[in-house]
Amino acid sequence: MLKLSSPKIAIQKKRIVMKEELEKLYVKRTQRDYSLSLKLQIVREIESGEQSTHSACRKYGIQARSTVMSWLRKYGNFDWENQTPSNMAKTPEQRIMELEAEVNLLKKQKTFLEKQAYVADKKAIIFDMMINLAEKEYHIDIRKNLPPEQSTTFAAKKKKI
Repeated sequence: MLKLSSPKIAIQKKRIVMKEELEKLYVKRTQRDYSLSLKLQIVREIESGEQSTHSACRKYGIQARSTVMSWLRKYGNFDWENQTPSNMAKTPEQRIMELEAEVNLLKKQKTFLEKQAYVADKKAIIFDMMINLAEKEYHIDIRKNLPPEQSTTFAAKKKKI
């Protein structure tokens, strides 16, 4: 049996207490423990710069950094498809390819928006025609805030009828 003097006993007790406190902070988890709200909170903290992936793993007891990285890819705002490692310098060819891809994307967006504008214009024309037809058929003023010229012509038409 090992006999300890009082200073050594105090040190041993302190180590036991510190070990118990560390065990309370670090809880080993399994995959099914991670709720969606926890995942989103961790992703938000990392993206806002409050924590790194390693510190988040330590804080929340996540066993692997790859788990957090998969959450970042799934729930984060970073565009993972078009990423390039920040520590590698881009060659001029890579930069040209990147810019060409961006130009193609902008062209697609432009054509999509032009189609939307065309459809909106056609809808406006059709709605205007429908209002004109309804005004002729039912002899009522549907449009509000008519300009002075139009309001006098409509008043003259009403008097004739």
